[in-house]
Amino acid sequence: MFASKLPKCHSIYYLVVKANYSTQHARVVIGGAGVVGNSVAYHLAAKGWTDVLVLEQSTIGSGSSHFGSGTLGLFKPIADRDLIWYSIKLYQELQQKGYDIEMKRCGSLNLAKTKDRLIALKRRIAYNVPTGLQCELLDSKAVKDLHPYLFTEDLEGAVWIPDDAVANPIKICHVLAKLAQEYGVRYKENVIIKNVLTKNQRVYAVRTNEEVIHCDYFINCAGMWARELGLQCNPKVRIPAYPAEHFYALTSNLNLEEGLPCVRDYDSNSYIRQSGSGFLLGWFEQEAKAAFDDHPAIPKNWRHYLQHDWAQFENFWKKSMHRIPMLSSCPQPRLINSPDNFTPDGRWILGEMPSVSNYFVACGMNGNSLQGAGGIGNAMAEWIIEGRPTKDLLPFHVQRYLDVHNGRQYLQQRIKEVVGRHYAILYPLQCEYKYARKVRCSPLFSVLETKGAVFGIKMAYERALYFDTTCGDKKPTMPPGSFYKPQFFNFMKEEHNACREGVGIIDMSSFSKIDIKSDRAEDVVGYLQKLCSNEVNIPIGSIVHTGMLNEHGGYENDCMLVRQEENSFFMVSPTSQQTRVYEWLTKNLSSKSTVALNDVTSMYTVLNVVGPKASELIGELSNSDMLLHSFTYKKVNVGYASDVMVMSFTHTGDPGYCLYIPSEYALHVYEKLMVVGRDYGVRDVGTLTQRFMRIERFIPFWAEELTSFTTPFEAGNGYNVRLDKKDHFIGKEALMKQKRDGILKQLVFFQLNKINIDVDIWPWGGEPIYRNGEFVGTVTSAGYGFSTNKLIALGFLRRPKDSQVKTVTTDYILSKQAKYEIDIAGNKFPATPYIHAPIFATTVSERRKYKPTAIRSKAFM
Repeated sequence: MFASKLPKCHSIYYLVVKANYSTQHARVVIGGAGVVGNSVAYHLAAKGWTDVLVLEQSTIGSGSSHFGSGTLGLFKPIADRDLIWYSIKLYQELQQKGYDIEMKRCGSLNLAKTKDRLIALKRRIAYNVPTGLQCELLDSKAVKDLHPYLFTEDLEGAVWIPDDAVANPIKICHVLAKLAQEYGVRYKENVIIKNVLTKNQRVYAVRTNEEVIHCDYFINCAGMWARELGLQCNPKVRIPAYPAEHFYALTSNLNLEEGLPCVRDYDSNSYIRQSGSGFLLGWFEQEAKAAFDDHPAIPKNWRHYLQHDWAQFENFWKKSMHRIPMLSSCPQPRLINSPDNFTPDGRWILGEMPSVSNYFVACGMNGNSLQGAGGIGNAMAEWIIEGRPTKDLLPFHVQRYLDVHNGRQYLQQRIKEVVGRHYAILYPLQCEYKYARKVRCSPLFSVLETKGAVFGIKMAYERALYFDTTCGDKKPTMPPGSFYKPQFFNFMKEEHNACREGVGIIDMSSFSKIDIKSDRAEDVVGYLQKLCSNEVNIPIGSIVHTGMLNEHGGYENDCMLVRQEENSFFMVSPTSQQTRVYEWLTKNLSSKSTVALNDVTSMYTVLNVVGPKASELIGELSNSDMLLHSFTYKKVNVGYASDVMVMSFTHTGDPGYCLYIPSEYALHVYEKLMVVGRDYGVRDVGTLTQRFMRIERFIPFWAEELTSFTTPFEAGNGYNVRLDKKDHFIGKEALMKQKRDGILKQLVFFQLNKINIDVDIWPWGGEPIYRNGEFVGTVTSAGYGFSTNKLIALGFLRRPKDSQVKTVTTDYILSKQAKYEIDIAGNKFPATPYIHAPIFATTVSERRKYKPTAIRSKAFM
């Protein structure tokens, strides 16, 4: 709801008065009266929830909202952009209503000094333009015309975004508070929240230094103090955000002409905007400093502890003078330290806490709270009122974190590089963090490291991406990133050959694992039948692949369920689901249930043993007949290790097994596999190769293809849905309706044609898909198809925006009149669609003979 629904402003904004009435109960209590907290309060009230109380430890807008660049930039990934777009529209309407928030639609110039930077900007143009954002690629002359003060001769190009804007953060903060109060929201300043009280893991009250306030919902919008406030709940809630020093400078009066666009000079780590008749210049340091690291907690009077080291920014200032030569004759500007909360991955933190019902959070604005505040306030209000997000906010969900992410030392190390990554070129799958590493490791980590593993992280877990078999005794490192064929591609190709002709060993230990059991078989079966779209009342020793859905038929989990006993199941889910799925299982468990859940992720090391010779290898090591039927398992001894669960499926769609090994046996089992496996052509394989193999087999994956807004029918997983099972399951009605009415999007496999893998830019995800020249979808995953030597992609197709028909059918997708193209950084390549994984000729006789490399690892010598 925008400000158009409000009465016109009768006076310019001003501060909300302190409440002097009883506040012993409120439907919603919000902690923090910064621009985000005020936006949430305003949107709740505008939607009819007016029984809202905002508590502020100091005065409104006295935290990091008091500072900030005031820039509003839309040239971002779609999920971020859509929320920022709402913010800009909201602020514009506030301005039109007469509120003086100093908003100007000045546009922005996004500069590229290098060829790779220009490719990164072109990729962003490609997916932003068809989804509604006006973008224009400019040469250096056109840049100079728009901003005559810029030096442009060293530029490869730039992107002009006319809808970008600037505004005054503190004025907007106060206006939103004023409007919220007009709707009936109450504010109390100079109140300290001592703790959030819970009963049966649900919020029921907030204790302050003055009183206990009963409430149904609590929303943590405490900015720099959000993490510490989360720790004051019982049970504690994790909010991994910590302030980093973030600097900008204000020049003196330079008599600038009006209406200059904002400038983002990415390759100089700087942004520049007009501020009055001078410039405001800010920097995202490549290696920033954690704020208040010598304090046990973030101080309330934080401004007294800020340091201003001009020498630290002298080099940045020189770069700014290079970009704007007139600054060389400017007096030294005023340097301002404006710390803000940064998160471990540089994305906002939104949503309901997994450990406490009705405890919500909106924080981690990563250097610009104004930019997202409007859209975030609206999204959070809808989420709370509707009981679920009304748009896909998965990239920002708080459930993407574990307790390890919330450690103070971890955060202080990680955010040092998060700040600089805002303006870095983040090459897909090739930009790993260097700080706060080696936190969660497989028991095989050290051995794999000696064998050339190059590691990446997921959920703080170290995973081998690929193996550099040429590194010798040196520890390999990731080579410089590329948008083209990656430099390590040949290693991946050898790994793939091992999986298709011999045996590949992939450490998949990071997958989340949960024991689900009850004293009574009927209880645990009934519980899972309600949650799962597939039939789970399967024989002991069987495995079922199933989704767990929400009421709208969208995925909340994609998992394998292994029935170990009549009353016991073992669940395997994607790595990033460890927090989220446990929360979903708990949320749907009644207080009287006899079902018990136990996260056993760290108890098992998981080895994916892939390839046509996997059965022979495991058979020799276990002295067992390993000709298991698909989707069954049995416990065997492997070498001297007992109770190894051997499951007859792989995560690549290829022949083989998953070995779930009690972690104390992991090194022994791995050593036996590698030593005995020499005769079978065994080789270590990384998760990047596994990823490409997964795409080639048309296997959709969580957070890329499968989300809360994607159903099994849309993702091609209808075979995992049993609408005819007698037990009701969550989402069944929505799926029955969808089956009757048809689907509005469909996941499709594409092979790209007329593209040179050695010369052209590769697709990596996010590329727009065109059908007969009309935008119809976006690539979700992309990679290389080793079996066909072609680049491949998965993506959802819809009807064109203006089409009268909305349902998507096989005939529509595969029509002979349909010509498909995928736009890769401005170049469109023809693509062939498939609704099932193509059948590839991959027999050994049709391929060159794979020659295994002898193992010379020090670990086994």
